[in-house]
Amino acid sequence: MEKKVLVPVAQGIEEMEAVTIIDILRRAGAHVLVASVDNIQIKASRGIEFKADTLIKDCMEDSFDLIVLPGGIPGAENLRDSKELETLLRKQASLEKFYGAICASPALVLHHHGLITPGKVTCHPGFAGLIDNGNIIEQNVVIHNNCITSRGAGTACDFALALVELLYSKEKKKQVAQGLALMFVS
Repeated sequence: MEKKVLVPVAQGIEEMEAVTIIDILRRAGAHVLVASVDNIQIKASRGIEFKADTLIKDCMEDSFDLIVLPGGIPGAENLRDSKELETLLRKQASLEKFYGAICASPALVLHHHGLITPGKVTCHPGFAGLIDNGNIIEQNVVIHNNCITSRGAGTACDFALALVELLYSKEKKKQVAQGLALMFVS
């Protein structure tokens, strides 16, 4: 069964996180919609340019199995400042559907909008001080209820595979991971 996933992006987003999440979820069979909060043409944090599928304002009536945010600076700040994205995230949480974030986005977006407290969470160590109440867990991926968080670019693959398992199954995660492993055999 195909799952529908929204990956919001913005100017200055961390490209490795965004592309890893999008790629692995698509390999699992998910319909991944990449929606920009500001401009279809994105210039990511390391200067790589790519094009989003649509604008976030055009997704407001859609329903998603998962909304997952890449991080990066100033990308996470630009995601945080989108009222449309805030509305979608609050709706997702109220419907008890999956939502997640990696790197700076758990602190700058999810925590900022009250979507992880109380709850266990992880994020990039440089942003952990922004999350109060001792909620930080120093693990690559933390799943608490319907919220999934991860630390950064170095954990993006683990994060995306955890999302595959939540959306589909352990078997699907294993299948996708094995396919990725074959790509790196020389």
